[in-house]
Amino acid sequence: MQNIQPPPDVIFSIPVDLPIPLDDGACEHLENMLLPDVSLWSTNDQEINLSGLSDWNVIFCYPMTGRPGVPIPEGWVQIPGAAGCTPQACSYRDNHTVLKRSSVGVYGISTQMSEAQKEASNRLGLPYPLLSDANHSFSSALKLPLLEVEGLKLLKRLTLITQGRMIKKCFYPVFPPDKNVIEVMAWLSENQA
Repeated sequence: MQNIQPPPDVIFSIPVDLPIPLDDGACEHLENMLLPDVSLWSTNDQEINLSGLSDWNVIFCYPMTGRPGVPIPEGWVQIPGAAGCTPQACSYRDNHTVLKRSSVGVYGISTQMSEAQKEASNRLGLPYPLLSDANHSFSSALKLPLLEVEGLKLLKRLTLITQGRMIKKCFYPVFPPDKNVIEVMAWLSENQA
């Protein structure tokens, strides 16, 4: 069976007229919080409890990655902060070696089921795990902002930098999504001991 892929510009680029999300203050409480003691299923087929990680880590939360052959929700591109998950994930993939060399772990989290995340991880060649917060245990414990689309409760795009269990920095809103890794690496170069 032939695997039909959409044109690359459909998934891998940021639309020129993408609306810019506004800071609604929904993440002001996160810096200096401890990560919750919850385990999430990963694309590596294991449970990962982010509160048990040591050193520096980047946790980028995103609404959902598109999937070839599956339509995205109607009006997705017009929702501020919704589109751009694949370009963001790929930007972390493309800079993973640099982050790893600096002893920084990378994790992506969405409320998608592991099956959808595995498909994206394999298709995009992601060298880091995606974690499923399908039951909203992580997002509820941290009171992360959500958006609701077609009955789905999805994470708004944000990025946490942690040291051990402590959240040291939160980027929110994240825009444009594919440039977030540059902001993260700049912050780490100034603040990582």
